[in-house]
Amino acid sequence: MDPIREQFFAAGDALEAIRQRSEAVDQAVAGLFHAAFGQGAASGIALLAVGGYGRRQLFPFSDVDLLFLVEKQSAAAAARDSIAGYLRELWDGGMRASQSVHTPADCVSIAQGNSELNISLLDARYLAGDRTLFERLDERLPSFYTREREGLLRSLAQLTRARYAKHGDTIYHLEPNIKDTPGGVRDLHLIGWLSQLAGAADGDEGQQLSEAERFLFAIRCCLHYFNERDNNLLTFEHQQRIAGDDPGAWMRDYYRHVRLVYRLAARRLEETSTPPHSLFTLFRDRKSRLSNADFAVTRGLLYVRHPDALESDAWLALRLFEFIARHGVPAAPETERRVAKAALTVRLERPLWPAVAAILRLPGAYQALDTMRETGLLARVFPEYARIDCLVVPDFYHRYTVDEHSLRAIKTLHELPASPDPMSRPFGELMQEADRPEVLVFALLFHDVGKGSGRDHVEEGLDLAEQAMARIEMPEPDREMVRFLIRHHLDMSATMTSRDVADPDTARAMAEQVATLERLRNLTLMTYADISAVNPEALTPWRKDLLWQLYVATHNQLTREMEEERIGAEAPALLRGLPTRYLRTHTPEQIAGHARLAELYAERSVVVSLARRHSLYELVVLAADRPFLFASLAGTVSSFAMNIVKAEAFSNSAGMVLDTLVFEDPNRSLELNPGEDDRLRSTLEMVLSGKIDVRELLRKRPAPASSRRPQIARQVAIDNEHSANDTIYHIITEDRPGLLYDLASTFSFNQCDIDVVLIDTEAHKAIDVFYVRSGGRKLDAEKARQVAGELERACAGEE
Repeated sequence: MDPIREQFFAAGDALEAIRQRSEAVDQAVAGLFHAAFGQGAASGIALLAVGGYGRRQLFPFSDVDLLFLVEKQSAAAAARDSIAGYLRELWDGGMRASQSVHTPADCVSIAQGNSELNISLLDARYLAGDRTLFERLDERLPSFYTREREGLLRSLAQLTRARYAKHGDTIYHLEPNIKDTPGGVRDLHLIGWLSQLAGAADGDEGQQLSEAERFLFAIRCCLHYFNERDNNLLTFEHQQRIAGDDPGAWMRDYYRHVRLVYRLAARRLEETSTPPHSLFTLFRDRKSRLSNADFAVTRGLLYVRHPDALESDAWLALRLFEFIARHGVPAAPETERRVAKAALTVRLERPLWPAVAAILRLPGAYQALDTMRETGLLARVFPEYARIDCLVVPDFYHRYTVDEHSLRAIKTLHELPASPDPMSRPFGELMQEADRPEVLVFALLFHDVGKGSGRDHVEEGLDLAEQAMARIEMPEPDREMVRFLIRHHLDMSATMTSRDVADPDTARAMAEQVATLERLRNLTLMTYADISAVNPEALTPWRKDLLWQLYVATHNQLTREMEEERIGAEAPALLRGLPTRYLRTHTPEQIAGHARLAELYAERSVVVSLARRHSLYELVVLAADRPFLFASLAGTVSSFAMNIVKAEAFSNSAGMVLDTLVFEDPNRSLELNPGEDDRLRSTLEMVLSGKIDVRELLRKRPAPASSRRPQIARQVAIDNEHSANDTIYHIITEDRPGLLYDLASTFSFNQCDIDVVLIDTEAHKAIDVFYVRSGGRKLDAEKARQVAGELERACAGEE
């Protein structure tokens, strides 16, 4: 076994482990260099360690960052074969090199689009070869960094902000990448680079920063050894493996350390990367005009004029956060330290709801609440909230800790009116109509506070919210709205994925649940924000559309704007006998397009239309209704390795079926292979005409690549109550290629007609809903149970 590894797991000293590996690699790369180049040839080339290796921070499976320094490019060309042979020797020796070849002139000029080279040279050190060549470069680097300081700082700022944005500008990931997420190892490097370029000091936080470094470096060493490669993702499995019996408490320590690193890195970056006369500086300094008798804004940061008063005046602290929520000015580090100290002792005697409401209703509520969380004042005002501070609930669908999820939902809600997304605009208008947005925001703040308790999180959350509302003396009408929203915050989301939102029965049930237009509006907005905050991809355009359809249908039900269940004989031939939900779920343009396809259908038995809709494809098929038609359609699409994400099935009074499938093309085969879309259309036509057996197509389909997936508990539930005409099957199982075909085939084998299909996925979980009937009626109890058993076998992939 590797002695460095043994010593690390025995003592836990990551700094010693990476230092020892750096020294061992130093000897190996220098020895191989002399063997490859010889003493004479080495006079024209020098080998340097740069980046992390240059800092002597070489993690177990990190790349060995090398720079070949040559006097001229002609020397590099002459040495190309020798360098290639040397790198092969490194590879054969188990070292993965990341190398570059540059002249001293390259190294002391700004590398356009590659400022990482200039930054990596901050840590350059000599390894082997022409030492004189290295010393000449070493003499030129200080003046280069002095001359190019501002440009390099701007590049660092741009790279860092792009990295932060990629990770959602938050440290609170459930499974963080400990190298690249905000507050991770890369930010430790950033603090070091800023110190070298601008002389920024760590001040009073130096000791804490050293502790954070030891903590994060130890995690990274563990992850490298566990994975036996440069993998820095701290998964739930690895959290358990490192932390032992209490990974939740250990992850709180993790967030405490990265919070310090993140805040120090962001502060140092802001202090050092802004030129004194830039437009940003001018804009920032204009905010100084916001100063008042209590607060001063200096260099874009918020200070308290009489900080000692914070410890005795809770209202001053709350007015501070109202100021942040109103103007978006971040608190200065000194201000945060003062508030954190005051949060331990400040008395909260007076009714707090007016002050809390003033913060929650403002656009910058997220920024204010985030700072309240970091300083401890949020837990002081709401002790109930401390239960979910940095709480990790392992979940492959959610991305953030429970508290961060709630605060991001609030941020989403306040950003809705200004959203540039056309599909979000209707929800933004709803937000602007809200009479008391602070009540809705309070409900979002507490909607998941019951998680991690061991009880049903909704019931626990209601109890905790009740305590908090009584303590801050919230008015009873507002309390009643909060109770309703917390109790039902999952209902619209569940309805979207388990009911046909255009079915009048669905609208009637939802209208009975909400009872008033105000509740409907608030619950719709809460659902939008809650789903959005799960992860950046959770609220897809399709889900937005479903949520809006559910809102409109329920609104119409509440205002008595009802439609007939089926379109009458006076309508055009295509529409006769279709359910009225068809009109609700399709735009006039879509209906006109279907009418044009119906004209073609009059001339031939099968019509297939395929169109690209942004990142998805929409397939529309018109054909005469027959058994196995929908299953054949789904199976054919699946045989082309497509992922079906949405499906509709309609039939009119003339027996014509109008089916729509929306699918992803994960391999981009339709885009990259000319004629592949025509092959898909022609194959569909032959399958639906009975000329090709879809089962043969599925047998020839390539097996999907295997991947680590969570275990999904299989569920098949029967609902014979919520639809007047159909039996509803709710199916939850692990998603896989061909699943929809297997399920639809099961219904067809049992002489069931499929009226509606609803398809949704959450990570690797398939959530499918089928409205079916047999002989024009609901299934009786015995047959419904028989079909459910066969569906369970289909979920398992059994014949």
